[in-house]
Parts: sequence; structure tokens; C-alpha cells
Amino acid sequence: MFKSFEPNKIFIIISKAQKYVLFLFVIVLTIGLIEALVLSPEDYKQSEVVRIMYVHVPAAWIALGIFSSLAFLSVGSFVFKNKHLSLIAKSLAPSGFVFNIIALVTGSIWGKPTWGTWWAWDARITSMLILAIFYGMYLLSWRIYEDKEKVIKITSLIAILGAINVPIIKFSVDWWNTLHQPSSINILSTNTAIHTSMLVPLGIMTAAFALFSILIFLMKYNTELIKVKNKGLDRL
Repeated sequence: MFKSFEPNKIFIIISKAQKYVLFLFVIVLTIGLIEALVLSPEDYKQSEVVRIMYVHVPAAWIALGIFSSLAFLSVGSFVFKNKHLSLIAKSLAPSGFVFNIIALVTGSIWGKPTWGTWWAWDARITSMLILAIFYGMYLLSWRIYEDKEKVIKITSLIAILGAINVPIIKFSVDWWNTLHQPSSINILSTNTAIHTSMLVPLGIMTAAFALFSILIFLMKYNTELIKVKNKGLDRL
């Protein structure tokens, strides 16, 4: 099935998809910002500072989700011996890295008024920093190595090893005594510590960030397909 993918056909589809994704992103982001900055209430303890949550939390979720995808795609590239999967992973990585940095920066900004410090070697903060390092190594490897077979193996190994850090990030607040509060949202349970008035804008902003990451992926993937076409290849 994977052998049937052709750069020329995918290029046409992606070029059209970018417009629709951009349109949806602008709409969802606009609604999300109105909900997060205007309609949602301030926190009774943190006041207006809590609004950083609507950027920080979705950014962290997207960063974790994308890196998990990199790991699955890397495993798939080994199993199916298909370069197309590694090309998808390569195109996903930049947006994941950006959101990882956004999560670290906004977390630092949020930490100053709530914890009294810009940075603390908290278990979750440290594990998120490690994730950013893995992202950096992954992206840097694509630039350093010219041999395609070699770089695919190296980046796949980085993604698979880095995926071990994903559950550590998720459960760090449960496994260690950290500054971070326990998870307020549990997707496996209907119980949540966040009121609907805050949960709704959080969900909308997450959807907006997801659309943005898809848009960046399509743009990057489009560029990679152009490189393939310029080499005169009909298939990957």
C-alpha cells in the first residue's frame, strides 16, 4: 500500500489542503482567543495569570503528540522499509519543536508569579526540556548527515529513544513530589478538576494549535516533495 504513494499526486492534494486548513485555523483561533481572553473567568487564586494556561497547556499537548507520532512513524519506517514515513516524520518535527519551546517559555512566564521563580528543576519542566533536546537532535541530524539511509536510521533511533520520555512527562507529577499540580484532566475519566467555562476555551485553543501544526506540516511536507520532484524522482 505504501509503495503506491507518488510525490506528484500528493503534491497536488497538499497544495489544495493548505488553503482549507488555514481557513479553519483562523476561525478556530479567533473563537479560541475570544473564549480564552474575554469570556472565560479569571481564577480565584491566580486571577488573570491563569490565561497563560490557554497557550501553555495546548502547546505542551501538541509537542507530546507530535513526538509520539515521530516514534510511531519511525517504527513504521523500520517495519515497512518505506522512506515516505520518514519524510512525514521529518515534516512534522519542526512544529513539534516550536510548540515544545512555547510550552517551556510560557511555563517559565507562568512560574514567575505563581512559584516566585522563572525556572525550577521540577520533574515535569526538566523532562520537557529533555524532550526539546531530543527534538533538537532529531532536526539537527537531518541537517548534518547527507546519506539518506544513514540519517533515517539515526533520526528513527532518536525518535524511538526519545519516546521513552513521553510517559515520564505525563506521569512525572504523580511519580515525584514536584511544583506542578497533579493532572486536572483525565481523558480516560469523566472527572475533571477544571470547570467547563475554562475547559471549553482550553479545548478550542488545543484544536487551533493542532490545526496550526497541521498547516506547518503541510507547508514543510510540500517543500520536501518539491525537493523530490527536483531530483527527477516519480516515487520515493
